[in-house]
Amino acid sequence: QVQLVESGGGLVHPGGSLRLSCAASGFTFSTYAMSWNRQAPGKEREMVAGITSAGLSMIFADSVKDLFTISRDNDKNTVYLQMNSLRPEDTAVYYCAAHRSGSGWRTSDYRGRGTQVTVSA
Repeated sequence: QVQLVESGGGLVHPGGSLRLSCAASGFTFSTYAMSWNRQAPGKEREMVAGITSAGLSMIFADSVKDLFTISRDNDKNTVYLQMNSLRPEDTAVYYCAAHRSGSGWRTSDYRGRGTQVTVSA
Protein backbone atom coordinates (compact mmCIF):
# COMPACT_ATOMS: atom_id res chain seq x y z
CA GLN A 1 0.00 0.00 0.00
CA VAL A 2 1.40 3.35 -1.06
CA GLN A 3 1.64 5.96 1.65
CA LEU A 4 2.98 9.50 1.76
CA VAL A 5 2.78 10.94 5.26
CA GLU A 6 3.66 14.56 5.87
CA SER A 7 4.70 15.97 9.22
CA GLY A 8 6.27 19.08 10.70
CA GLY A 9 3.55 21.62 10.08
CA GLY A 10 2.26 23.98 12.70
CA LEU A 11 1.88 27.59 13.76
CA VAL A 12 4.88 29.86 13.34
CA HIS A 13 5.43 33.59 13.61
CA PRO A 14 6.37 35.60 10.53
CA GLY A 15 10.09 35.29 9.91
CA GLY A 16 10.22 31.87 11.51
CA SER A 17 11.21 28.53 10.05
CA LEU A 18 9.71 25.08 9.73
CA ARG A 19 10.99 21.83 8.33
CA LEU A 20 8.44 19.54 6.75
CA SER A 21 9.03 15.84 6.22
CA CYS A 22 7.27 13.39 3.94
CA ALA A 23 7.79 9.71 4.65
CA ALA A 24 7.09 7.41 1.72
CA SER A 25 6.33 3.71 1.61
CA GLY A 26 4.85 1.15 -0.73
CA PHE A 27 6.75 2.13 -3.87
CA THR A 28 10.35 2.45 -5.03
CA PHE A 29 10.98 5.93 -3.67
CA SER A 30 14.41 6.34 -5.23
CA THR A 31 12.98 6.11 -8.75
CA TYR A 32 10.44 8.90 -8.31
CA ALA A 33 10.87 12.64 -8.48
CA MET A 34 9.20 14.31 -5.52
CA SER A 35 7.52 17.64 -5.05
CA TRP A 36 6.07 19.80 -2.34
CA ASN A 37 2.85 21.58 -3.13
CA ARG A 38 0.52 23.85 -1.23
CA GLN A 39 -3.04 25.00 -1.35
CA ALA A 40 -4.50 27.87 0.60
CA PRO A 41 -8.24 28.43 1.03
CA GLY A 42 -9.69 30.02 -2.07
CA LYS A 43 -6.45 29.71 -4.01
CA GLU A 44 -5.23 27.33 -6.65
CA ARG A 45 -2.83 24.55 -5.83
CA GLU A 46 0.79 25.61 -6.27
CA MET A 47 3.89 23.51 -6.64
CA VAL A 48 6.54 25.15 -4.51
CA ALA A 49 9.52 22.83 -4.99
CA GLY A 50 10.57 19.69 -6.80
CA ILE A 51 13.55 17.38 -6.66
CA THR A 52 14.61 14.70 -9.09
CA SER A 53 14.89 11.06 -8.11
CA ALA A 54 18.59 11.14 -7.31
CA GLY A 55 18.38 14.58 -5.76
CA LEU A 56 20.67 16.14 -8.32
CA SER A 57 18.31 18.82 -9.57
CA MET A 58 15.74 21.01 -7.84
CA ILE A 59 13.22 23.57 -8.97
CA PHE A 60 11.40 26.21 -6.98
CA ALA A 61 8.44 28.48 -7.49
CA ASP A 62 9.46 32.11 -7.81
CA SER A 63 7.47 32.90 -4.69
CA VAL A 64 9.74 30.75 -2.49
CA LYS A 65 13.05 30.88 -4.29
CA ASP A 66 15.94 31.54 -1.91
CA LEU A 67 13.57 31.00 1.04
CA PHE A 68 12.73 27.29 0.80
CA THR A 69 14.99 24.35 0.11
CA ILE A 70 14.07 20.80 -0.81
CA SER A 71 16.13 17.71 -0.09
CA ARG A 72 15.67 13.96 0.08
CA ASP A 73 17.18 10.93 1.75
CA ASN A 74 16.65 7.90 -0.43
CA ASP A 75 17.91 5.60 2.34
CA LYS A 76 15.11 6.85 4.59
CA ASN A 77 12.49 7.21 1.83
CA THR A 78 11.91 10.77 2.97
CA VAL A 79 11.73 14.16 1.31
CA TYR A 80 12.08 17.40 3.23
CA LEU A 81 11.09 21.01 2.77
CA GLN A 82 13.03 23.57 4.79
CA MET A 83 11.07 26.80 4.95
CA ASN A 84 12.80 29.94 6.16
CA SER A 85 11.65 33.54 6.56
CA LEU A 86 8.04 32.45 6.54
CA ARG A 87 5.38 35.00 5.65
CA PRO A 88 1.64 35.03 6.26
CA GLU A 89 1.08 34.30 2.57
CA ASP A 90 2.86 30.98 3.03
CA THR A 91 -0.10 29.78 5.11
CA ALA A 92 -1.53 26.71 3.40
CA VAL A 93 -1.87 22.97 3.53
CA TYR A 94 1.39 21.52 2.29
CA TYR A 95 1.52 18.10 0.76
CA CYS A 96 4.09 16.02 -1.02
CA ALA A 97 3.65 14.19 -4.29
CA ALA A 98 5.53 11.51 -6.18
CA HIS A 99 6.15 11.73 -9.91
CA ARG A 100 7.24 8.79 -12.02
CA SER A 101 10.59 9.68 -13.59
CA GLY A 102 10.10 11.28 -16.96
CA SER A 103 6.41 12.08 -16.46
CA GLY A 104 6.92 15.74 -15.60
CA TRP A 105 5.70 17.82 -12.70
CA ARG A 106 2.13 18.41 -13.89
CA THR A 107 0.87 14.96 -12.98
CA SER A 108 1.61 12.92 -9.90
CA ASP A 109 1.27 9.24 -9.25
CA TYR A 110 0.83 9.56 -5.48
CA ARG A 111 -0.01 12.34 -3.11
CA GLY A 112 -0.11 12.71 0.65
CA ARG A 113 -2.92 14.20 2.70
CA GLY A 114 -0.96 17.24 3.77
CA THR A 115 0.11 19.14 6.84
CA GLN A 116 -1.16 22.56 7.82
CA VAL A 117 1.28 25.46 8.00
CA THR A 118 0.01 28.68 9.55
CA VAL A 119 2.13 31.80 9.65
CA SER A 120 0.66 34.37 11.99
CA ALA A 121 1.69 36.81 14.66
